[in-house]
Amino acid sequence: MDFKLTDEQQLFVESVRELMAREDWENYFSECDEKHEYPIKWTKALAELGIDSLLLPEEHGGLGADWVTLVAIWEELGRCGAPTYVLYQFPGFSTILKYGTQEQIEKIFKFQGTGEQMWNSAITEPSAGSDVGSLKTTYTRKDGKVYLNGQKCFITSSLHAPYIVVMAKDSTSETPVFSEWFVDMTKPGIKKTPLDKLGLRMDSCCELVFDNVELEEKDLFGEDGNGFNRVKEEFDSERFLVACTNYGIALCAFEEAARYANQRIQFGEAIGRTQLIQEKFAHMAMKINAMKNMLYETAWKMDQGMNVTGESAMCKFFCANEAFWVIDQAMQVLGGIGVTGHKVSRFWRDLRIDRLSGGSDEMQILTLGRAVLKKYK
Repeated sequence: MDFKLTDEQQLFVESVRELMAREDWENYFSECDEKHEYPIKWTKALAELGIDSLLLPEEHGGLGADWVTLVAIWEELGRCGAPTYVLYQFPGFSTILKYGTQEQIEKIFKFQGTGEQMWNSAITEPSAGSDVGSLKTTYTRKDGKVYLNGQKCFITSSLHAPYIVVMAKDSTSETPVFSEWFVDMTKPGIKKTPLDKLGLRMDSCCELVFDNVELEEKDLFGEDGNGFNRVKEEFDSERFLVACTNYGIALCAFEEAARYANQRIQFGEAIGRTQLIQEKFAHMAMKINAMKNMLYETAWKMDQGMNVTGESAMCKFFCANEAFWVIDQAMQVLGGIGVTGHKVSRFWRDLRIDRLSGGSDEMQILTLGRAVLKKYK
């Protein structure tokens, strides 16, 4: 495995680096975070570079890049303090292309190059978080129509995304049969209730209620009865993307704190010359390096078509926890500055949520443990 970037990959990284240097994005991100607004100006600029179509094949208007390239770009964006957690939809074009009908593909691909929010999955319910099998939302086929009833909660992007792919259970089946439905969120019978969040404020989060929402058979997403299996496949990429985001902003916090430690004078010398501060940076550097190596190795495996269920869970758990630790230590080094409007305090809030979003720490441990033991059967 050679993790040296190719000339093409380096050009991608340089293009986003130039974008981030073009203007004062941090003030914009801070404003969006405060107002709970999606950073459309920034995502549109990225989409104009083709980053939204990064993983798409060239024949579909994409760049045909690989996962290693994505890690390199997310690393650079994170280093610049960018909220890459809002970009999880960008790889979603590939999912729609793989499972969507022609009509669904056309609806989503209208957003290509715009940077706008387009769709997300709705799985979690009040009584079914990690336990997907306990879903209570149902679909009922009647007189040539399909009727959706139930409640979803903590659904990211659902306030403004025009389409939501909803996981539901066949109300007439004696054994649980799960299918997904491509739902136009302007349909009658849908109620959205925005939820306030500790962090990740540049993306919405809602409770959704579906009250006898009328659908048609053409709204089925993927194969009938295959909803649970499709979602399991999506989990791997979702967890990996969360890990990439965590690593990137931890790197930013680390470098911000390091520059500060070399400049901040106390008791006649830079605080970075004291052993207590040096110890913090030694441990932070080890964790940063471990996260980076883990992500690039897993990306390489994904590009080889290898199963990375265990590796994705490992990346998600390790990066969410170690990045949070790094950011917490960076905040300690920054002192009062770190807790009074500095971007590191935003990172801290965001990272605390990421230990839950995309699957809790506990579920990552369970998934990883099973994957590890399976190798030795």
